[in-house]
Amino acid sequence: SRSDYDARQTEAAATAQGVEADRAEIAAREQRIVEARSLVAQRDAQIEAARSAPQQVTDAQAKSQSASGRLHQASADLHTAQLNLSYTKIYAPVSGVIGRKTVELGHRIQPGQGLMVIVPLDDIWITANFKETQLKRIRAGQRVKVYVDTFGRDYEGTVENLPGAAGPLFSLFPPENATGNYVKVVQRFPVRIRFNKDQDPEKLLRPGMSVEPSVQVR
Repeated sequence: SRSDYDARQTEAAATAQGVEADRAEIAAREQRIVEARSLVAQRDAQIEAARSAPQQVTDAQAKSQSASGRLHQASADLHTAQLNLSYTKIYAPVSGVIGRKTVELGHRIQPGQGLMVIVPLDDIWITANFKETQLKRIRAGQRVKVYVDTFGRDYEGTVENLPGAAGPLFSLFPPENATGNYVKVVQRFPVRIRFNKDQDPEKLLRPGMSVEPSVQVR
């Protein structure tokens, strides 16, 4: 009958809607399954990373130790190179100017070999040979006027010390008076006179220059 047909149509439509709803639910569940699998994969990756982390730390420590060893070796090599380089430099024991040089560029030298004579200019003094008759009025600390022939000017100095014996007694072959030789010879005594400071900023004074010292005994 017509009413039965309509009822069945309605039931079929309801069934179709239920099928569509079921399909949607299935699709949603499948999506949730995919998401769950993705989450599981992420967790698995995290677990694997956590498991491999100690090994990574060990590898990093090994690499760090290796780099530290190379650094220490490089530092040791650098120290050795600097030490070897320092052996190529020879430092003078005093400051001054070269008075005489005995080697040239390219010469081979031996330990203890003299290379040059250095004349120090920061510590200049005078050895004045005064007669023994003049020493009675000369004392250490007295002022001295020193005329230098090279520059034609006077410098100020100070008597530093008096000698303990006459100059000839310190010579390589001291003179000996022959028996019966009664000739009296006036002896000379070397008196050291020190230049006062800050008079020669250009370092012009040189050992061996002729000078005329005048001791101010009063």
